[in-house]
Amino acid sequence: MLILLSPSKKLDEHPDAAPAGTYTRPRLLADAERLAGQLRTLAPQELASLMHLSDRLASLNAARYQNWMPPFTPDNAAAALFMFRGDVYEGLDADTLSPEALALAQQRVRILSGLYGVLRPLDLMQPYRLEMGTRLANERGRDLYAFWGERITAQLNQDLAVSGNNLVVNLASAEYFKSVKPKALQGQLVTPAFRDWSKDRYKMISFFAKKARGLMTRYLIEQRIDSLEGLLGFEAAGYGFNPALTREPDQPVFTRRQD
Repeated sequence: MLILLSPSKKLDEHPDAAPAGTYTRPRLLADAERLAGQLRTLAPQELASLMHLSDRLASLNAARYQNWMPPFTPDNAAAALFMFRGDVYEGLDADTLSPEALALAQQRVRILSGLYGVLRPLDLMQPYRLEMGTRLANERGRDLYAFWGERITAQLNQDLAVSGNNLVVNLASAEYFKSVKPKALQGQLVTPAFRDWSKDRYKMISFFAKKARGLMTRYLIEQRIDSLEGLLGFEAAGYGFNPALTREPDQPVFTRRQD
């Protein structure tokens, strides 16, 4: 089984360390170096225009790319699952995972990344800002989707082959999942949706849906779920499976009503 997540813009550049000796390194780092090298040549004003950033964030990320330099070590980088701190990761709450759950997360969770391609939870990374939808013209094409091409899907297929379970739970955003080639993915793809009751109907509310993706990731890891039937048993923070709103079995809908 693999669980696909998006990264987050919010980062903790100095998180509490993961258990000693557990760090790994990104498998597509050579590709990341090509992108980082290109971004290093851009002035803050160019980054601001490319990524629609404020002057402050443009200067911050220009400095990040100037300082971005392998090899990654615990002294100059941090584990991805602990550095990302957005809504999904708040729901996942990696800081409180047991060592056993963290080891299983390393096997199953894959974070899609504009810069790194695919990250495992304990892969060391240096801070960056590069959303997958960024229209960065590069040596391979007009944007990051062209740059990554089949590489992300190929890496996921390698991981699926090792896992021994072909279930792929897509909890990434549409922007990031677009970097995966579904027809070439050698697994059973399931894309859960989360909806909250609002103004007399269930609707997707981004902030809550993101946290729910993190909560489901934690559930799948801690309960060692490896089937669609097990996934449908997810209940957390008031969410539960809603068969009435589920139109396709590979797109289960989970709803919450807070009166």
